[in-house]
Amino acid sequence: MRVSTSSTTDGADGLPQEVDVVVVGAGGAGMSAALAAGKRGLETVVLEKSAYFGGSTARSGGGVWIPGNYALVAAGQADSLEESKRYLDSIVGDEVPKVRRDTYVDRGAEVMDFVRAHTPLRFEWVKDYADYHPEAPGGRLKGRSCEPIPMDARFLGAELDRLHPQYAKAPANMIVTQADFRKINLGIRTVRGPVTMAKVLVKRIVSLALRRRMYAMGNAIAIGLRQGLVDADVPVHYETELSGLLIEDGRVAGVKVTRDGVEHVVRARRGVILGSGGFERNLEMREKYQPQPTSVDWTTGSEFNTGGGILAGIAAGADTGLLDDAWWGPTIPLPGGPWFCLAERNLPGSIIVNQAGRRYMNEALPYVEAVHAMYDGEATGVGHVPSWMVIDQRYRNRYLFAGLMPRQPFPGRWYKHGTVKKAATIEELAAEIEVPPDALRETLDRFNGFARTGDDVDFQRGVSGYDKYYSDPSVKPNPSLHVIDQAPFYAVKIVPGDLGTKGGLVTDERARVLRADGSVIEGLYAAGNVSSAVMGHTYAGPGATIGPAIVFGYLAAEDIARGGLETGTSAPSSTIVERETA
Repeated sequence: MRVSTSSTTDGADGLPQEVDVVVVGAGGAGMSAALAAGKRGLETVVLEKSAYFGGSTARSGGGVWIPGNYALVAAGQADSLEESKRYLDSIVGDEVPKVRRDTYVDRGAEVMDFVRAHTPLRFEWVKDYADYHPEAPGGRLKGRSCEPIPMDARFLGAELDRLHPQYAKAPANMIVTQADFRKINLGIRTVRGPVTMAKVLVKRIVSLALRRRMYAMGNAIAIGLRQGLVDADVPVHYETELSGLLIEDGRVAGVKVTRDGVEHVVRARRGVILGSGGFERNLEMREKYQPQPTSVDWTTGSEFNTGGGILAGIAAGADTGLLDDAWWGPTIPLPGGPWFCLAERNLPGSIIVNQAGRRYMNEALPYVEAVHAMYDGEATGVGHVPSWMVIDQRYRNRYLFAGLMPRQPFPGRWYKHGTVKKAATIEELAAEIEVPPDALRETLDRFNGFARTGDDVDFQRGVSGYDKYYSDPSVKPNPSLHVIDQAPFYAVKIVPGDLGTKGGLVTDERARVLRADGSVIEGLYAAGNVSSAVMGHTYAGPGATIGPAIVFGYLAAEDIARGGLETGTSAPSSTIVERETA
């Protein structure tokens, strides 16, 4: 039974004129919020800018970092929540209020139980995928990350065709989980690689024969949440773009949207929840707020994430935070689009150098920290954007690389695009990438010495437990280090890409949007990348983007259900606040 008994009248275009809760965005945050609101009996609608559901969540690896959840309990990996709080205290610090960090940890397992109860989505622990800072106080070497169990999504019917296009195209029913990827990535270096690949291929053949439609990773999260909305009778209206917020007596009372070139107002009796993503595809905002150089061509985030929700919130008086940061990652700018460089730089037999031909970081750093190091270097006046990953033929013979199998030659278009350079000697390679030959030779000789002893004196690569996750256990004495000396040599361009931006509207522990003075903008909530990240300038572990999106979406709906107005009426002081531009 619905909390509000007021009827909803649909306009001629099918959009409702008034509901209890308006959710903007059909990504992980928005669908989580809408599901929680719908299950609490609130009349809810989701308004999605694109023609797809899932947003950047659907394009992700699908990890969820939520301490103490049922999947961790089942695997015997649920440590003390106090340890998780201590970990966030140590890596995030005062950048984010402790009450917000603690609320995330305290409520996360409950949210995972809710998702399990009301969707077909099920999670399992990603074995040994370490926290990104496992040596920090409270950090965990075995990790706290979970991922979706692959699912046959035929239950979603025709709506499945609206799943957001994938970041990396994969053949139908070719299901590779995060746990599988780690094994396959090593090629034939261990027996687990070919065995895992064989299992993946057999499962694909069986699924095709049975006409299944199998999905995993971020796709599975998006599909599971979308089915939850179907079961909860929460409608999603596509191609409906936010253009402003309706304000009545200082309270957000609805949204202004554009659909088919026509403007509409959808009123919200109880509240508006923004789950509309970041601004990674808005070059004007990137150039205004983020370190330079930058490009919309380097992000793997959804092409529809242009910051509309953030700009609408700013126009309504919201405070913002972390706009200069993102969920960064060293990225290879391929001609067909960016490749988020997750494992390639961690494997032994590779280094990354700046435009002076020098190493400047532990190449196996967590990806957010790796790009921080890149931009910190750029700020010194020495060119770091782009940087170059230097590898040799031995490395190419051993490992997967940006979707290529071991020994598979780099495509000619990669050379033509300028992404890859090749030379018979290090000095010739230096000339190709326009760095001082003596400097590159000295850098490589020094690194090779470290590889032989197993001790990276300069940057301690291979010391952290996280460094070892994507390393090669067959390499001794340090699985993260190997000499680079087998011609020909290659240099691969590296730029500061991202999974999405992490700066946005400042919210409290109830996901309420705040003004600069700390006061609450009544009726306005935000979750996911439209809000300022609970992780601050760092990244706790695999899934520390999607986890907070789901949790704070849920908490926003809970707060509305507990404290929102029962009914709403139009008021003479009603105004519409247009989105600001960047």
